[in-house]
Amino acid sequence: MKIAYQDAMQIHESSTKGLGGRIFGKRHSRRPSITQIILGAHERGQDPLLLLKTLQLLWTKKEMKKQLKEEIRRGFAGLEDPLAGLLDILESSSDWKGKGHSLGYYITSELQLWMKEHPAVQQSGMKLKKLQTRVLRILAQCPANLLDPLISIYQLHTADRNYLLGHVSHLYHRGDYKEAAILSIKLKLQPDQDVEKMCMPLLFQDKINLMEDYVGEYPELQCKLLQILDTWCEPGFNIRDIARQYQGLSRYKPDKLNRKMLSKLVFRLLDRFNVDPALCPNVINQRHLRTLHYLFYKRFVEKTMTQENWKDHVQSTVGENQWLQGHLIQLLISYCDLNTAARWAQRCNLPKEMLPNGVADELQKLKIQESVEEAAKAENYEEVNKKDYYQLPIPRANIHFLQKWEEMLQCWEKVLQPGQIVAIDMEWRPSFGMVGKPRVSLLQIAVKDEVFLLDLPRLLEHAEMEGEKEKLPHFIQMLYSDAAITKLGYGMSGDLSSLAATCFALKGMDKQSQGVVDLLTVDKQLQKSSIDWKKGSRKADILSAEQSYEDKGIRQPEKGLSLLVQHILGKPLDKTEQLSNWEKRPLREEQIIYAASDAYCLLEIYEKLCKDPASFGLSSDLTKSLVGKPSVKARAKKQLNKQEQCKGSDKETSHPPAPISPKEFSVVCDNMLQGLGRYLRCLGVDVRMLENEDDHRKAAEIARQEGRVILTSGLPYQTLQSQVGEGRCFSVNCSEKAKEQALQVLKHFNVHVTLEDIFSRCQVCNCNKYLKVPKERMRQLVEGSKRSAGDGGTSCSTPCEEKSSRTCDAAQPTETAQGEWPEGTDPCGAAVGLEEGTTLQVAAIPPGVLDKAELTDFYCCTRCGKVFWEGSHFGRVVSQFKDVLVITGDEQSIYKLS
Repeated sequence: MKIAYQDAMQIHESSTKGLGGRIFGKRHSRRPSITQIILGAHERGQDPLLLLKTLQLLWTKKEMKKQLKEEIRRGFAGLEDPLAGLLDILESSSDWKGKGHSLGYYITSELQLWMKEHPAVQQSGMKLKKLQTRVLRILAQCPANLLDPLISIYQLHTADRNYLLGHVSHLYHRGDYKEAAILSIKLKLQPDQDVEKMCMPLLFQDKINLMEDYVGEYPELQCKLLQILDTWCEPGFNIRDIARQYQGLSRYKPDKLNRKMLSKLVFRLLDRFNVDPALCPNVINQRHLRTLHYLFYKRFVEKTMTQENWKDHVQSTVGENQWLQGHLIQLLISYCDLNTAARWAQRCNLPKEMLPNGVADELQKLKIQESVEEAAKAENYEEVNKKDYYQLPIPRANIHFLQKWEEMLQCWEKVLQPGQIVAIDMEWRPSFGMVGKPRVSLLQIAVKDEVFLLDLPRLLEHAEMEGEKEKLPHFIQMLYSDAAITKLGYGMSGDLSSLAATCFALKGMDKQSQGVVDLLTVDKQLQKSSIDWKKGSRKADILSAEQSYEDKGIRQPEKGLSLLVQHILGKPLDKTEQLSNWEKRPLREEQIIYAASDAYCLLEIYEKLCKDPASFGLSSDLTKSLVGKPSVKARAKKQLNKQEQCKGSDKETSHPPAPISPKEFSVVCDNMLQGLGRYLRCLGVDVRMLENEDDHRKAAEIARQEGRVILTSGLPYQTLQSQVGEGRCFSVNCSEKAKEQALQVLKHFNVHVTLEDIFSRCQVCNCNKYLKVPKERMRQLVEGSKRSAGDGGTSCSTPCEEKSSRTCDAAQPTETAQGEWPEGTDPCGAAVGLEEGTTLQVAAIPPGVLDKAELTDFYCCTRCGKVFWEGSHFGRVVSQFKDVLVITGDEQSIYKLS
């Protein structure tokens, strides 16, 4: 009873504070009785504002949430008009305007539940219209979690549509673009609005998800939005002119909203909304043009594509599009000659007015009938000596191309045998970045001495015609799920993803797979292994072989499966047919041989590894260590977090690198990781950092020239890792703080930090050489600096001796650690000039520092002239690096800091 009385008294004092002490309309001069207070608390339900004060008091007491719920229901039951009362409460309180579950949200939700039990309180007619007018003013500023309850309570979907559109228009012209869009979505007003007018401000404000939600349920609006975005991708279109039409744009970054970003957005929306790409000719043309550039690079720079494949892809890419045909002619002039360009112009039947003068003249010289020798000469590019590549060790008769289910019986019997070792590979037509997942055109299954090439589209079509469409998927499921059959592959996760896109019945095969040996795992282990192939000589042979390929101008160094074949079997895999049009039938003989070789080489690799795994730096129990789930190809998983890929590769590496000191570790930090760079400098790591205006590719140049490791994050990782050696590029999580990022880097590269490494480099300029200056000499420098500043004189300089440091407090630029430092020569002026013209920054020393009795020396960076000294809180600053020393196992250093 005592507790109840105290609570009631608090309610009474809170509710009467702003009301002149009135209860029930009368002024009291003495404390009321407990009965009066409790009765007053119930009577207050007649006034929404008094009810609000009661609820606010209960809201602050977590243990009274049950009583709060009862008080809300009792209060609304006592109100003459609960709907109007809720608006009075919301208009008089501001706590509901923040994010999260506020008191306003709690009250509104309880009223919504209470109204379901008391439907008679619903309003209609003019009274409801007045309430709707009031609630619209609240909706403009309320959080998202209040929108749905208020719209439901006040039946806004039944309100006059023109009035609602007018209210949204008012918000829009006031510059509240986001609020206008959200309210339009909730009230389903999009069909009556201008999609360009509503969505473009959202795009400028980086509210892309909201823009997608706005058109999400309306296919017609989706098409309109895509057409608008495609128009913005036209060459010469100025997006900034559009942005000027919208006032008060927040978070608008003109440089971020460019044609490349818009193109990516359009392709993502085409895929999400399943819209015909032909609706966006500009972005499709630009993508096809990039494909043309890529094809020319593969054919004439890398020289990794045959003339037949190249011509096939060029024709399918260009088609009848004269704009693309014109660009094709320009590329042919750049990479080939006028004669070749004229032949393609003749093949495309381009009008003469579209041709450059030189091509038009050359076209006049061409004969209508070209001899076979001339055509062969025009297409006679350098031939690759096939003997330099892996040769399929089985006769052509043992390669079976299967297109009908009857032909599959032999394959079924030979493949589905317990203990069988089966190599699997797949081919599909290159998408060159177009929308949609690739669909498998050819499934290769290799067993000892035989290869079966399954024409998957024809087999699926034939099985469906025969009414047995489940047979082929069932065969593939049995193969992958049988643990008694060893399946070999290279990057099988991407293959299975494409297989699922080809046949829906095969979706989820990656989860059902058993007995899988993914040789991509072996490849990663081999690339990271420090053991030389064949006891030291093999690696040198391979490197010299790669160099000879470059010297001959035949092709670029091998990579991926081809490189693995070269490492294990001695010769690389010929990948010139890889980018073939695998949908086109009949397949050429070169395609058939390539497809069979691509699968069969896996059997030979596995056999050789099993015979002597130790010579390749692998575990002796090879099968046990490799059989498991398919691994992931990096290029097939662009949406994965890049840091997770790095962690995954760490787990696959059986031999961690040998420990190194920070002095032996040098890195270059991308410009988004400058905080990490400064932190690593504090630990003694040699760090170069890109400037904000530098392109990411500069990191690769520095890494190659100076032997540094690249530290980056996000999208640049994929580009940079391909430009440096294996393991020379590392991606960190940019959402973490510099300390956590540094711990990731040190652990990954096994860098052991000791106490002597802490502050051994200048955090500002990365220098590890310091000048020791006694306090009295520093006092002379400071006084001389002041006189020089007053007289306008110049400083003189003397050379100083410099040596490598042990410690320097770069994390705290006003102090430094103890250590043995070289003495500086006696200064002769206001400042001491160091080597390369560096001047000591003595003017930056605060007043009073020189008067500290405990200070004896100052330490100066010989490169940037920064002055350091040991402050009173030096020990606390050093202790911040405890975690780093713990990670690297420096127990003695940890003890010193304890």
